[in-house]
Amino acid sequence: MNQVEDIFIFIGPPGAGKGSLARLCLQHFDWIEISTGNLCRKHILEQTKIGKEIDLIIKSGKLINDDLMTFMVFEWFNENAKRAKGIIFDGYPRTIDQAISFDNMIHSRFPSVRLNVVWFVISNDVVIRRLCSRYICQNKECQAVYSLSPESSLAPSNDTLCDICSSPLGRREDDNESAVRKRLEIYHKHEEELIGFYKKTNHSIIELDASASLQEVFDNFVRCINKINR
Repeated sequence: MNQVEDIFIFIGPPGAGKGSLARLCLQHFDWIEISTGNLCRKHILEQTKIGKEIDLIIKSGKLINDDLMTFMVFEWFNENAKRAKGIIFDGYPRTIDQAISFDNMIHSRFPSVRLNVVWFVISNDVVIRRLCSRYICQNKECQAVYSLSPESSLAPSNDTLCDICSSPLGRREDDNESAVRKRLEIYHKHEEELIGFYKKTNHSIIELDASASLQEVFDNFVRCINKINR
């Protein structure tokens, strides 16, 4: 049975390509991924106790609090820590309190695990262009991401169907310029705090130019992790 050796915390704005890079990594390495967005949707779909609480919070227009999010992530981690040698975290931690709680948990319970921060650096203008052309598979178990932008390498074979599961593709309601700018404003406040925390605590930070093509980002990421593991 495997024991996790590396944790990769993906930090970057929506549209930076975190999910796309994660999928490439899963194809090439003995890794698994946790996306808190997908995990929340799974709990809601299965009507678990946590799912019902999250559903109520979302429907009331509030944000999921740090304690609930951290409990859900810790529960998942305890169940999956032995499934693979590497785990990608996409969407967690989002706040400084989540980062501190997770860091303390890893150091106290899994002291041999390396925690690596992967920072996706990209301009707001590029993010806005990407998100305004983004389409997502509507199958909750798939959620593959595509782009109808002419210069993107993520174009689907069929403009209306997912290449993976053949489910319909659709747009997120908030994938428009006005909404994206608001999301970016909130994101950058947390990003500054998170990167500052990880620098202060001397964690490994892999900085990626997320405006490059997906293949270039992947190649650069592989070079960086090879250096870390030497």
